[in-house]
Amino acid sequence: MTKKKTPEPVRTSKQTTLQRILTTTVNDLGMDATVAIMNQPKGPLVSQVSKGFSTREIRAVVRTLSGGNGQSQGLFKGGGQEEANGAIELRMVTPGSKNLLAKFLREGKVTYGVLVVGKQERRPFTKREKTTIDATGQRITAQLREAKLFDHSVLLARPWILEEPSTEEPAETGDATTRTYTSPQVQKRVAECLTEAQSLVPFDRGWVTLYDPLAASLEVLGCLAGHKKELLPGHRLSLNESASGWTVRHRKPRIDQNLASTQGRFQDYKQLYRDRFRGTLVVPFFVRGRVAGTVTLASKTAAQYEHTEAESGKLAPVTTQLAQLFDEPSLNVQASPGAAAPSTPEAAAAGVPEPVIRRQERQAALNEVSSFLATEIREPMGYIRAQLEEVTGDGILDFETQTSIEAAMRDLMRMESLLNDILDFAKPLQLDRRPCRVTDLIEEGLALVATDFRVNRIDVTKEFPSRLGQVRWDREKIQHVFLSIFTNALEAMSPGGNLRISVSQKRGRQPEMVIRIHNDGAPIPEELSEKIFEPYFTTKRSGTGLGLPMVKKIVDEHEGHIAINSRPEEGTLVTITLPAMRPRRPYRGKGRQPRRP
Repeated sequence: MTKKKTPEPVRTSKQTTLQRILTTTVNDLGMDATVAIMNQPKGPLVSQVSKGFSTREIRAVVRTLSGGNGQSQGLFKGGGQEEANGAIELRMVTPGSKNLLAKFLREGKVTYGVLVVGKQERRPFTKREKTTIDATGQRITAQLREAKLFDHSVLLARPWILEEPSTEEPAETGDATTRTYTSPQVQKRVAECLTEAQSLVPFDRGWVTLYDPLAASLEVLGCLAGHKKELLPGHRLSLNESASGWTVRHRKPRIDQNLASTQGRFQDYKQLYRDRFRGTLVVPFFVRGRVAGTVTLASKTAAQYEHTEAESGKLAPVTTQLAQLFDEPSLNVQASPGAAAPSTPEAAAAGVPEPVIRRQERQAALNEVSSFLATEIREPMGYIRAQLEEVTGDGILDFETQTSIEAAMRDLMRMESLLNDILDFAKPLQLDRRPCRVTDLIEEGLALVATDFRVNRIDVTKEFPSRLGQVRWDREKIQHVFLSIFTNALEAMSPGGNLRISVSQKRGRQPEMVIRIHNDGAPIPEELSEKIFEPYFTTKRSGTGLGLPMVKKIVDEHEGHIAINSRPEEGTLVTITLPAMRPRRPYRGKGRQPRRP
């Protein structure tokens, strides 16, 4: 029996008023859905939010409902028979096979958008589902009217919805992993540099990346003759899984003549191999003595690039221009990512609470330290490891020397792992909330330590109610929470101990899920109980002191609470309280007769 895949809910971060209204509505609908809105009279349709639809499917739906040309002059023509409630049924054959129900969104007599709901093929929409979709469309119109987004001259009061300033509270911290450096100005300048490079070194496709040391990745800033889906501006490449990352770590150019042997290793070569490219040249450029990014040129001509030094030397004028470009303060490309603005008297006068200002200052200090660790310590360590890998890979060392260098590399990799833990803790979390079941997360966490529990004869007692509602949490991060608590409990218990796990649900206007994990091991000393959540505090010889602080950080980001109570001869009880999803109300159709017993 195939398990039905639950569609991922729409994320709600950094959205406009329009998008927040549509996101909430689509998530509450509980079905695959997408909403397209016309920014101006006579179009075009612009997809605002979607759930369960791929990018290609959204384009196909918008094109069909726009008369095949993407514009609104042919809107809603020939797609199907319109029903009395302003909806039409469609069937999608490609790129995916689905039955669709398109509900037109109207304000008065003017159609301003469409709500499209999809189901698997051969599963028609029931009368109950049609009624729900119709009510959802009316709810969208009512909420947009209440938010005063409609106008007499245009469909919505702000024609360019995507440029509407967000009304959300300013974020306290930035996320180094999500900050983008691309902008129209940067893309234009990068395209000019690549055009000049084409006159110096022939190529069929080229792109420029910028190295982000804090995120340990490279961001594509611009591409010439690029693929329509791959390596677009804003796309990120892993430092350890791309040819550009190899060039950054080794700080030297690279030429590849056989992409068949490297496309499995480097993610930026996969599409090149599919498009029958024969060779590549990757050249780094430097700003203030550090690697700032790379220039990648790809050719379909065999043996186009042969001599690394000669070919990279031809690009010297281009790399010099890129170095000057990214050193310009006006572009703000080399700014410290995620740095919070320092508190000022103007901020206090604007009504910003004092605790918020203090948190911003602490995060700004953390970002500065993280940036220093990433550029001054992790980057040189990566370069040293890359050089050692080259030396050991040549096979010219004797056995004793090879063994010594490999031992040094293991210690170096352990130091890199510890440094990555520190940097990950300093960065703000980005949650990927998805519907899941708490019992599944607990079972998966227990499976990872099942062998250790079996060896130490730890008895696990589980108390789960027969019926538990779903939750919308970040699956991987909550698994990390459970795994960290299970590991600490294992270290505290003696062989033959008992671990008891119970789950209960508090119902009400704000339902909550309460998870209690009790172990009968050695208690936490009373004088240390107030320090267990402090970063870098540990009583272990080889610990970083970030285990429980990271657990608390994850729980706090989920708007939950964690408490640890420990007493002699009673063990330790960890209580985690996290928000749960509200149960859906049963459907009550109009005129429906009660079921007979």
